[in-house]
Amino acid sequence: MTQSRLYRVSFHNQGQVYEVYAKQVSHGGMPGFVEVEKLVFGERTTVVVDPGEEKLKSEFENVERFYVPLHAVIRIDEVSKQGPARIVAGGGGDSKVTPFPLYLNQDNSKK
Repeated sequence: MTQSRLYRVSFHNQGQVYEVYAKQVSHGGMPGFVEVEKLVFGERTTVVVDPGEEKLKSEFENVERFYVPLHAVIRIDEVSKQGPARIVAGGGGDSKVTPFPLYLNQDNSKK
């Protein structure tokens, strides 16, 4: 009996932290991006509905795969069971400005 892998992917998006579950995660075909596909959401078998998960479900409704820039990824965990997909505040307050990552050239041989 083979068990399919399940990943929890946490990443920054527009000042918030998204946490989603997917069956496939890879470096993809685009350098500098993580490819996330086959999203998994909770079943609607209970009367209680999580509005955060419903928002994510509607946002990614017709998405087969999406790409997250490497600098936006917080962590990727392989998990044994699924939890709720959610969006949480990114801790940046109400700022409309997101800092852009700065990659400095560390090659000091050209002086």
